[in-house]
Amino acid sequence: MSDFLSEWYSWIKALHLISVMAWMAGMLYLPRLYVYHADAEPGSELSETFKVMERRLLRAIINPAMMFAMILGLCLLFTPGVIDFSDFWIWIKLFCAFIGLGSMHAFLSRWRKAFADDRNVHPSGFYRKVNEIPTVFMIIIVIMVIVRPF
Repeated sequence: MSDFLSEWYSWIKALHLISVMAWMAGMLYLPRLYVYHADAEPGSELSETFKVMERRLLRAIINPAMMFAMILGLCLLFTPGVIDFSDFWIWIKLFCAFIGLGSMHAFLSRWRKAFADDRNVHPSGFYRKVNEIPTVFMIIIVIMVIVRPF
């Protein structure tokens, strides 16, 4: 298995990056849809349109992109000679990716379900603030991977 990971390392890394970009694009766009959906009258044509957009975005883009990003990331993690687990940067990166972005993904999914059932309890301003959270985790992750400050 380690020979396979080493031989395909560049492809795995490229596909991981593509998956992460798709995941982040969705994680940044979905809360933006929630901002507008929160202001739409429940049951209105506009609200129903947002429900379709949110479901499709989550199921067709965000969920598969997250799965590919995580699986390919684990492949990179276990490619021999790539990661030194004594370096602190990798632990910060993993925390931000799995706990930070993973939790954000779960919250976005829960909120989509609430919108689908016309049970949203948050105002549009809440989603405007939430929209910044994935960006913060993304910045930390990129700095950890590229700069490796620790």
